Amino acid sequence: MTSFFFIFRMTLAWGIASTVLAITVAQTIFSDRDAGGSLLLLVLGTMAFAAITAFSHVRRVRLLTGEVNGATLSSRQRRQIEVPFEAGEAFDIIDAAIRDLPGAEQVDSARDSLQVRAKIRYLHPYRGGVLWQMTGHSGPSGNQVIVTVTPNGDAGSVTLICEPERWAWTDWFLVDGGANLENAEAIGRAVARRVAERRRSEQAQAVQSATEKELTVAKLSLLHAQVEPHFLYNTLASAQLLTRSDPARADQMLGNLIAYLRNCLPSTDDALSTLGKELERARAYLDILVIRMGPRLRLQVEVEARLHDAPFPAMMLQTLVENAIKHGLEAKAGGGTVWIIARVHDGVLALTVADDGRGFSSEGGGTGIGLRNVRERLRLAYGSAAGFTIVSNYPSGVAATISIPYSGTAYSTATAEARQHD
Repeated sequence: MTSFFFIFRMTLAWGIASTVLAITVAQTIFSDRDAGGSLLLLVLGTMAFAAITAFSHVRRVRLLTGEVNGATLSSRQRRQIEVPFEAGEAFDIIDAAIRDLPGAEQVDSARDSLQVRAKIRYLHPYRGGVLWQMTGHSGPSGNQVIVTVTPNGDAGSVTLICEPERWAWTDWFLVDGGANLENAEAIGRAVARRVAERRRSEQAQAVQSATEKELTVAKLSLLHAQVEPHFLYNTLASAQLLTRSDPARADQMLGNLIAYLRNCLPSTDDALSTLGKELERARAYLDILVIRMGPRLRLQVEVEARLHDAPFPAMMLQTLVENAIKHGLEAKAGGGTVWIIARVHDGVLALTVADDGRGFSSEGGGTGIGLRNVRERLRLAYGSAAGFTIVSNYPSGVAATISIPYSGTAYSTATAEARQHD
């Protein structure tokens, strides 16, 4: 019924227009009454052609959509599309979809006002064109697309209009062969495809991030596990050596080791400790070393109490202290001093472990698994926000510094109070 009414309406419109034109021509140009028969044939031919054109339009619309109704038969298509992204992203998606539309010749987009206007060249579906041009299918103005994106919270509401570039009253006489219906459907499919691709990309990134996080945790656990036995093996080896020469001191060392393991050693699943806990761990370690080295080992700590609660990676301070002893002071005849210094500057906590040992000499230097683990763990935990440097300590020895982000409020408050007192 809808198809019949559409064909009848268009045939009637052409019939009325051609009849008026024929009467006007007959009264102004022709005086012979026989000309009226020729004009009547012209009117009937025009109506027949209009009916054929309308029928062809109905058939093409049915071919494109599978159904025929007032909305699909119209040469002017309007769509309301909800894009599940904020308005800016929705605008980018719809703009890209229009630019990829076949026949798009001129696309004017204004991101600030969230509007897009485009001219679309009519692509004849049957490569004919003579009869279609007579009915306006491929007129010089072609078709146009007008899009407005309206913010709707975290989503973007897209109003899409596809229409011929001609006056609306011409729709009584001219059809577009489903061109604007095809454009509207194509843009809708393109938007749906791009939204689906964005969703798949987000899901893939989420899976990748979860996998990378699991891998990072596994690497951190492995590196942490590699550091802890390193200290334990050295301590037990020293205790074994002392059992032969000084059993009492060996007993004291083992007692200190038990206390160390009970109170200081963290579980391997803890990525971060605090600077205060790590300092306790280092002191416990050095207490064990003092038993073996005696007065040859001295310690100086410059870490303010307000920094003890600062988050700090577990076992890193321990690694630096152990390397200072092993590669710097243990092999030095007179021993030496280990300095542990912590400073905060411009949001960065810098912890330095320095010694006055043998430095980078061929006999005393070395950067083994412990220091490699420090670098790798800092990279995994902080990325480019952390740093690790090793330099010579004048006049002798080595200074190793770990720098990590620091955002403690205690530092800012204490600094302000100190300035007020000054």
